[in-house]
Amino acid sequence: MNDTLKQIGATGIVPVVVLNKADDAEPLAQALVAGGLPCAEVTFRTDAAEESIRRIAKKFPQMFVGAGTVLSIEQVDRAVGAGAKFIVSPGLNPKVVEYCIKKGYPVCPGIMTPTELEVALGFGLDVVKFFPAENAGGLKMIKAMSAPYTMMKFMPTGGINATNVRDYLACDKILACGGSWMVKGDLINAGNFKEIEKLTQEASAIVKEIRG
Repeated sequence: MNDTLKQIGATGIVPVVVLNKADDAEPLAQALVAGGLPCAEVTFRTDAAEESIRRIAKKFPQMFVGAGTVLSIEQVDRAVGAGAKFIVSPGLNPKVVEYCIKKGYPVCPGIMTPTELEVALGFGLDVVKFFPAENAGGLKMIKAMSAPYTMMKFMPTGGINATNVRDYLACDKILACGGSWMVKGDLINAGNFKEIEKLTQEASAIVKEIRG
């Protein structure tokens, strides 16, 4: 496992962020750092994503900022060019995974079945995203699917919140959990970064409670 993914594992929870305005990037990053989760997956769902990553990477070099919802090689190049330290995708696109591996970029593709997991193993990956986690069977599905694949770690995302994240974090198959409950769009759009910091502190406390 590369150093970036190890750092993500140490963080425990990866805030999954949708930014509509790049001007929100720095105050959001400040709230996450102050709250104890210096990590973010900025999704490439908006036009502001690339510039947001660039601003966070420049102003907060201590943050592990990555790009999520990466669907193409072109987006990989844009994200890494902006300063993204890791790439996350909702599914397993062989071309994107192969390109990231060739370039040495940490990549965590989404999987939902044993077949997709074996494709990831074929690429030499030891961490995959499990998405959409709760809809796809949640922790029970991860435990069942991981039994034959003892070397694989998971980063479940989708439907994870402050209530169920404890169960996920307590499982030794989980590297980290992706979640958006502390960085909800309405809080970001309202500029309520104090509330984001508070929710982030609570999330960070859960990690420490479960993992020490």
